[in-house]
Amino acid sequence: MSKKALITGITGMDGSHLADFLLKKGYKVYGMIRRSSNINLDNLENIKENITFVNGDMTDQNSLFRCLKDTNPDEIYNLASQSFVGESWNTPEQTSNVTALGVLRILESIREFNPKIKFYQASSSEMFGRMVENPANEKTPFYPRSPYGVSKLYGHWITINYRESYNLFACSGILFNHESERRGIEFVTRKITDGVARIHLGLNKNISLGNIDARRDWGYAPDYVEAMWKILQNDKPTDYVIATGKDYSVKDFLKIAFEVVGISDWNKHVLIDQKFYRPAEVDVLRGDYSKANKELGWEPKTSLEEMIKKMVKSDIKKIKSKL
Repeated sequence: MSKKALITGITGMDGSHLADFLLKKGYKVYGMIRRSSNINLDNLENIKENITFVNGDMTDQNSLFRCLKDTNPDEIYNLASQSFVGESWNTPEQTSNVTALGVLRILESIREFNPKIKFYQASSSEMFGRMVENPANEKTPFYPRSPYGVSKLYGHWITINYRESYNLFACSGILFNHESERRGIEFVTRKITDGVARIHLGLNKNISLGNIDARRDWGYAPDYVEAMWKILQNDKPTDYVIATGKDYSVKDFLKIAFEVVGISDWNKHVLIDQKFYRPAEVDVLRGDYSKANKELGWEPKTSLEEMIKKMVKSDIKKIKSKL
């Protein structure tokens, strides 16, 4: 009999890639969506007929409990959050309600409905914020620098708390930055690849960005959703850093993206705009994934260059299809 998985945040980048992955593994996949929201199923276009959608809201305990009752899943992957770090400064209360307290509501629902359900929490490298040690591993102290990072840290610790208090199979993957062709346009990586595609097609001349000296550990989302699954197939529940172990600057990302379309002098196409700077910057994030490699046999498969090439070519194709 096939396993059943419930994915919150299924319409997002990670949720859609995870749905792809689990369907190929033979899972029955349920996707939680908000009844009130204007649902964008673009990321699920090729697989939406194979997904059963259920209504639920991260801010409503009863709706989450009903989701569990209606689906009776073996595994829950909590990928729902207000996930744009920059936006968390504008909506700190809503970010906290969804990204922090939403985790508590799901864990409470699991505890009351069926404590045997395996739970995956999408934790974030933003919890490390001002890096106390570099690269960061599972024992590195946290120092979040945004309402988003603080909210993720609450979700992370409440997952550990419920694991230790109620013996739940509850785990967190502390994922460092990861991108794909399905990344939202408001994120800097997709803003760059979309901008490069528009410049290449003669539609735009420039891209406006904030801090291009920031350094990040960037991986490819389809590689990272495999890690999520592996974490829940483990013998014991625990937490893992998922990363590449390499960091690059936004400048490096720009250089590679422009090279895909044959532009070597990228500087003349980039404008720096102070409005894209954050109140508290995170200068560098790099992760040590050696525990995941040793215990799960996981490692990143896709290089930064390969990923950026896929993203730029995808954006060129998307834009051309609308011209």
